[in-house]
Amino acid sequence: MTFRDDGYAAIDWAARSLETVGELPVLAQVEPGELSAKLPASPPEEAEPFAAVLRDMDELILPAMTHWQHPRFFAYFAVTASEPGILGELLAAATNQVALHWRASPASTELELRVVDWVRQLLGLPDGWHGHIEDTASTSTLAALIAARHVTGRNVVVCSEHAHSSVEKGARMLGMELRKQPAVELAMTTDFPLDDVACVVATVGTTSFASVDPVRELAARAHAAGAWLHVDAAYAGSAWICEEERWSQDGVELADSLVVNPHKWLMLPMDCSLLWTSRPDEFREAFSLVPEYLRTPEDVYALSEYGPALGRRFRSLKLWAVLRCYGAEQLRAVQREHIRLARVFARLVEDDPGWELVAPQRLSLVVFRKNVSDEENEQLVERANRSGEIFLSHTKLDGRYVIRLAVGNTRTTEADIHQAWEVLNR
Repeated sequence: MTFRDDGYAAIDWAARSLETVGELPVLAQVEPGELSAKLPASPPEEAEPFAAVLRDMDELILPAMTHWQHPRFFAYFAVTASEPGILGELLAAATNQVALHWRASPASTELELRVVDWVRQLLGLPDGWHGHIEDTASTSTLAALIAARHVTGRNVVVCSEHAHSSVEKGARMLGMELRKQPAVELAMTTDFPLDDVACVVATVGTTSFASVDPVRELAARAHAAGAWLHVDAAYAGSAWICEEERWSQDGVELADSLVVNPHKWLMLPMDCSLLWTSRPDEFREAFSLVPEYLRTPEDVYALSEYGPALGRRFRSLKLWAVLRCYGAEQLRAVQREHIRLARVFARLVEDDPGWELVAPQRLSLVVFRKNVSDEENEQLVERANRSGEIFLSHTKLDGRYVIRLAVGNTRTTEADIHQAWEVLNR
């Protein structure tokens, strides 16, 4: 078989996977170690045909997958790897660009700058911000903390008690002190000292509740005290392509840095995290290190000087493909439908006295619980997930176990929403 033949077979496998994923259990129906026991303990000595890989994809790998592409994947923040994004990944792998600097990959460098600026415009962010791509919001937030410490010379990070764990992890890796601020009505309070603070992290769309911190007030206080303001809008930021959802953007124009993840809600495969800064020169100072072997005659900067990584994948290619093949209007339509479906589920909860919403429905996330004990709610979620019909996740609010249902897949229909409700009540 030739590369072309194997490629056609792989695309056919991928297409069939997307067409039939809704027929499979959402949650992998395997026990820990079950796949490992079926895999050879030693690497192969002899070459095998690619057809053998596709065979084992069906027989070994597929049964051990939790299907993020499934229309009833409602856990975490559900995502869709769309067909243009998948093909963009293929083209990126085929060209195998490593964008150390401009000369190493002019196309990757310049396309990244352009498509990230396209997204900036779609989201209604200020002109003049510098944007580039990191892998995930964890890395983007880590980079922001590094820049904040470099600029301020301080070592304290402040965030909400509901901030993403990547803030705490980043502070820990950098040896910075973390101070978690309590929340009122799920939003970060602002009455804390800032004299020694390097970075205030405000969240727009928290993981647990999609709640929104008071960015404008936090920005004013942070800047008055000489601190850096980083905004984590990894999930909710994508919704700013819809004018009616820009209520959550209030004050973001004052941020020193901002992260939004297109791989969460703009139909991109993992991984693609957009990091902007309104202070590009100072941000670059924190990361710029050009050894002799990377110096080139061209007096143009390298995107690797704006973050931790030197080698950089051609991630902009899949973003470019999705933006072109969907267009802004279709992306807006997808998000509006997800928000509508979340509203349908929220009303089912509200109309049933045996259940309660524990937080307002925001965007495509519904947080709720059954009016029974925490233990019974936990057992309910585990039984529902083990059924393979749906996959939900949970969090805690004021110590109580609560359930999260996040809509984010392009294949999810209203019938899937009603099936989730039926499974939970069954």
